[in-house]
Amino acid sequence: MKCQITNALSDFFFEYETPRQVLVRNRRVGVVCRLIQLGVLAYIIGWVFIYEKGYQSTDTAVSSVFTKMKGVGYTNVTGEERVWDVADYVFPPQGDSSFVVMTNYIITEGQKMGKCPELPGKHNCSSDADCEGGSFKRTGHGHMTGVCDNATKTCEVLAWCPVENDHNIPDPPLLKSAENYTLFIKNSVTFPIFGVTRSNLVEGIDATYINKCLHNTRDSPLCPIFRLGDIVKESGFNFETIAKVGGAIGIVVDWTCNFDVDVKYCKPTYNFHGLYGNPSETDKARASVGYNFRYAKHYMEDKVPKRTLLKVFGIRIDIIVQSLARKFDIIPTLTAIGSGVGIFGVATVVCDLVLLYLLPKREFYKNMKFKYTDTHGQHDSESLGLDTSSVYFASEAKTRPGQDTARSNGNSCASVMQDPDSEAGSTETEESKTSTNIPLQK
Repeated sequence: MKCQITNALSDFFFEYETPRQVLVRNRRVGVVCRLIQLGVLAYIIGWVFIYEKGYQSTDTAVSSVFTKMKGVGYTNVTGEERVWDVADYVFPPQGDSSFVVMTNYIITEGQKMGKCPELPGKHNCSSDADCEGGSFKRTGHGHMTGVCDNATKTCEVLAWCPVENDHNIPDPPLLKSAENYTLFIKNSVTFPIFGVTRSNLVEGIDATYINKCLHNTRDSPLCPIFRLGDIVKESGFNFETIAKVGGAIGIVVDWTCNFDVDVKYCKPTYNFHGLYGNPSETDKARASVGYNFRYAKHYMEDKVPKRTLLKVFGIRIDIIVQSLARKFDIIPTLTAIGSGVGIFGVATVVCDLVLLYLLPKREFYKNMKFKYTDTHGQHDSESLGLDTSSVYFASEAKTRPGQDTARSNGNSCASVMQDPDSEAGSTETEESKTSTNIPLQK
């Protein structure tokens, strides 16, 4: 037992196994192999390293956005002139990354709490029995009192009176001058992995430049001041159409940076997208077209609470920051190289399938590639007391005469151990000196 353990440890530490390789001289198989390897190499270099930049690590940014609108609007409705400033047409006014610019409205002034009839066409009635007192209607304006108004033939409601009439949307939009409003965007991003912080007010953009610049994709791509009409145009919409009923536009601030070069080259690009509604759609029967909401201004008059109700139609602007920074890193580089080397094994698998199953002399190749054991010969060796675990089938077979003689005769372990670097430990047979070389197949 001690001898077997010692031999097993000796074999484990002082012997090396290598796969048998067969050289096949066949033009078709050789060409297939090289084409596959060339394709794998092109994939690794072209796709993994050049296109996907597999040699770099990536990081996304933590960002903050601040906005400010400027501009003055003017309306003249039935002879009543009015000027609208930023505090009147921007909701909310805090300068968030998502806000609404009012471009059209329906105003109902002097509303106070009381009883009044519903609008014609809503909750029509011919008698009080048609008006269910104490109930609410989803499309109604208030609490039904159970009374049918004889003048309008509609049910009476407890609500803010007079009720709003929003059937007719002003056309053209009342605040068409909003086209010339300007939007200032201030954006700061931080890439925590790389420890880099950047602002869209990059090198060369100072107070003097900001006071006179206006964003233009071709001439002033880094200017952070945008004209509202240009934003709508770049998104693919018509300003008058979207100003009438409202809509939503996204401004994408894209930070795609390569920190293998100087940080000053990390600059934003701006893209504009129509988020709600397709400008090419002409189906006017679509439900809930546009974007609108209601806003009320409350006040007291003769100790009576009143309000002015505005149904606001506007352009909702969402500023979206997307980022991706890259920098060389040895770990993803080695990972990409290792995966590429592994893919090279596809060539071996395909060529083996061609050799063993498709070529006319496939049986000949099978005999050269595989060595088969003789089960009866193995049983005879075991009956003679030979150690069958020391028999190997490889192209380079080593013989160890002293060790095999000691194992068959039962001598001590000390007398059989050979120095792996000695002459006995490296004796080669005549068969091992003969390499396997398959002739060229035409």
